Amino acid sequence: MRIRPQQPTGNAYAQACEISGFSRLLFVSGQVPADASGTVPSGYPEQYRLAWANVEAQLAAAGMGFDNLVKATIFLASRDLIAQSAGLRQQVLGERSPALTIVIAGIYDATWLLEIEAVAAA
Repeated sequence: MRIRPQQPTGNAYAQACEISGFSRLLFVSGQVPADASGTVPSGYPEQYRLAWANVEAQLAAAGMGFDNLVKATIFLASRDLIAQSAGLRQQVLGERSPALTIVIAGIYDATWLLEIEAVAAA
């Protein structure tokens, strides 16, 4: 399988992401910043990392990882969180550049500051 970012932005995402030679697609439902016991950290950076850790756990359950990530949609509770997001995303994803959409939305649970859904290919 080959994942090729089109026009990477340098901010841990690309304008588009082309995949070829894959045999499986994984659609990850929105992952929230809660651990297995339902605990939600209070700070945005901690919630951000936990939501991505939950995405990573779903990828791992399918035998995949962040290298298989081709698209992510991040739902944020507030525009005020945008500035922190790029740096945190780069910490989590490193040099990976999936296609990305960020949506400002009313989140299902008022304690959650974000939710992340993803698409991966293998």
